[in-house]
Amino acid sequence: MKTHWIRNAALAFALAVVGVVGTVGVAQAQDASALRAKYDGLREQLADSPFRRPLVLQSTQSSGDLTGEVYAIVDQPFGTVGPALQGMSRWCDLLMLHLNVKHCSAAGQSPNEVLSLVVGRKFDQPLEDGYKVDFAYSMPAADADYLRVQMTADTGPMSTRNYRLALEAVPLDATRSFVHMSYAYAYGTAARLAMQLYLATAGRDKVGFSITGKSGDGKPIYVDGVRGVVERNTMRYYLAIEAYLGAKSAPPAEQQEKRLHDWFAATERYPVQLHEIERDEYLAMKRHELQRQRSALNR
Repeated sequence: MKTHWIRNAALAFALAVVGVVGTVGVAQAQDASALRAKYDGLREQLADSPFRRPLVLQSTQSSGDLTGEVYAIVDQPFGTVGPALQGMSRWCDLLMLHLNVKHCSAAGQSPNEVLSLVVGRKFDQPLEDGYKVDFAYSMPAADADYLRVQMTADTGPMSTRNYRLALEAVPLDATRSFVHMSYAYAYGTAARLAMQLYLATAGRDKVGFSITGKSGDGKPIYVDGVRGVVERNTMRYYLAIEAYLGAKSAPPAEQQEKRLHDWFAATERYPVQLHEIERDEYLAMKRHELQRQRSALNR
């Protein structure tokens, strides 16, 4: 019984990854002018970011609901960012970089597009051991100066529900874009119990990025608990977007390997929060998962 609950606890937190980016209930801009206004309001924080790059990470926890958000400047023109982040197949390539995403598939035509994820644990495992979550995919705006992509799922495993994923972007100048990525999900009793067990066992030493104070020797004290989980996955997905965009400059046959190497290297810049497995283990796992995915598509 204990092993069963520990497995479910780990999977409950793996499920946090399926909420890459949010809709209703999440602070967001909703149009180009509003997102630019948000950029203006965050200028000082972006310039003085503890990440040593123009990035602001935020998280909130309310009763039964978790939200994570990233606002960031990317060194890519909007003419690259906008087209690159449109379409379910591109999002599958991006989402598969995450440790916990085991499979991604797309089906349907607009306005009935569905993006299906299988999420699991941080090692190679059969797909039937993971959990499948189906997202309604939509792209409410794809204009010359604004992009918005969103995904929603009403229910997930272990009493999780109301998954809300969204990304929006605007151009800043000829070479830079401003991106807002957020995600949110709600959880019930079963997921709450699994979370508590995870935080008491495998996740007890895990922390996020927000600094809540300083220790007696002056070292930062980072947020832990479920907000720590949200912040870690928020950062992992932002880094996936960054790695995906950066790989577009490589020849098509080399882009997958570049994405994988760049994403892992980016996460290792924050080892306290994001280190989970070694590079060779990550690469072998992802190559196998991506080959399995290609084989399924070719059947």
